[in-house]
Amino acid sequence: MLSVDLRIELPDFTAKAAFEAPAGVTALFGRSGAGKTTLINAVAGLVRPASGRIEVGGTVLFDAAKGIDLPVQARKVGYVFQDGRLFPHMTVARNLSYGGSAYAERVIAMLGIGSLLQRMPATLSGGERQRVALGRALMSGPRILLMDEPLSALDAERKEEILPYLERLRDETKLPILYVSHDMSEVARLATTLVILDCGKVLRAGAVTEVLSDPASVRSLGVREAGVVITGTVESYDATDDLSRFVFDGGALILPCRLGPEGAIARVRVAASDVILSGTAPKEISALNVLPVKVTGLAQGKGPGVAVGLQAGSARLLARVTRRSAAALELKEGQEIFAIIKATAVARRDIGHS
Repeated sequence: MLSVDLRIELPDFTAKAAFEAPAGVTALFGRSGAGKTTLINAVAGLVRPASGRIEVGGTVLFDAAKGIDLPVQARKVGYVFQDGRLFPHMTVARNLSYGGSAYAERVIAMLGIGSLLQRMPATLSGGERQRVALGRALMSGPRILLMDEPLSALDAERKEEILPYLERLRDETKLPILYVSHDMSEVARLATTLVILDCGKVLRAGAVTEVLSDPASVRSLGVREAGVVITGTVESYDATDDLSRFVFDGGALILPCRLGPEGAIARVRVAASDVILSGTAPKEISALNVLPVKVTGLAQGKGPGVAVGLQAGSARLLARVTRRSAAALELKEGQEIFAIIKATAVARRDIGHS
């Protein structure tokens, strides 16, 4: 568990943030300049807060009131940067050993880098370099892992290459992971906890499913990023149409591509802008997914939009409609309506695994 309660004062920036990050991935999300990197640098010991406290797993890294400020090397923090920062004159094996030898065999197997050990960094793809950088950080036996936009320099194909390894890291280790990103697809796929930052302040913090499904979060997230994460099971795959059936507590969705073997647990992000609402059960439409839902709340935006919270079984959905549409449907809390989602609206990058 990571506990942060800080005030950071820099010449051109002041941040004041408090949140807790349990085991798993805690994503720091916000636009450029929100203070994401400043916060993780404070945890690493690279930035000294003006006041506050940082504690990881019962060890106090910083406490201004008690005069505690552990040096960087004593904090046992693993840090993965955007560009990997491997030593170019060392083989992969030597880069890894520079980090240490903690859980070496397990780390190499988990990240699938055994075949890379004798290669030089210049010969690696972007995704391979980031896996090696991650392995080096893990071999130091860290209390916490910090990842600052680790996929931002990668193209879509390289991101898809490394994301399954990050999922394994989240699921197979007990490390708290602080993950900086401005990409909501990454956040929805990986995070268990979400902290939304703006101008150095925490706007929202909590379980990713709860924060993302709250209509009031749309203003903080941004209209294009708003959406929810649904966890369910891959029930079947139709090779003829290249479609999978994904079932969850609240219904089923037909989604593109093979999501995994039957019985696999998957996480699916559904963007609020891809959900259409209907007051009656639609007939003869092309969309494959129609779910009966109940309205749980509405939040009026500054513009013409309204965020609508929806419940399907125990799962939550979010829709964004215009005020005119909300008025025409006479939307109100507790109302039973239908949510329509096109199968093709969910991209492959919006589907992860647990």
